[in-house]
Amino acid sequence: MQQNRTKLWIGFICAVSLFTLTGLAWGMSVDEGSIKKARDTAGTKPTVQMVMDKVNQGAALIAKEGPAAFPKFKGYDSDFIYAGTYIWIHSGDDGTMLMHPMKPKLEGRNVLPLKDKKGKLLFVEFNRVALEKGSGWVDYWWPKPGEKKPSQKVSYVKLAEYGGKKYVIGSGVYDITMDQIQAAMK
Repeated sequence: MQQNRTKLWIGFICAVSLFTLTGLAWGMSVDEGSIKKARDTAGTKPTVQMVMDKVNQGAALIAKEGPAAFPKFKGYDSDFIYAGTYIWIHSGDDGTMLMHPMKPKLEGRNVLPLKDKKGKLLFVEFNRVALEKGSGWVDYWWPKPGEKKPSQKVSYVKLAEYGGKKYVIGSGVYDITMDQIQAAMK
């Protein structure tokens, strides 16, 4: 009986290990440091100015260093994971996700077809704002982490260029409305 339990545990551990390794190979890994940093900073309420400052800093870094800067946007020590949120970077040329600290499985994928819960093509709109205006805010409906029901979310996006390529740097937050953004911009 004890021998059978031992064999079952060994089998279970092998199966979990195989699943984990397979998931890593398929890009389903998560950056635990990035997730922990987002959780640890979630007690700070983001402000309109804070989000804009972080995205502007990220865009300046990308304009200076290009893709070599991507690791600086991930992990527990990143300055770009803040107030429970983070910065992502996607291509303004073709819509490929280039860097996402919370969902690395999105990297390398075309995100232009992604829609919010009301049908808005998020990344198409992010690109439109960044490419036409240089920067700006986009509102949409997206579930908060751990929830199924969508909530209003806003993202600030900014265009950066490096090596002839266009990068859209963005950061999204809940609990800030477009009215609050407009008031803060005055």
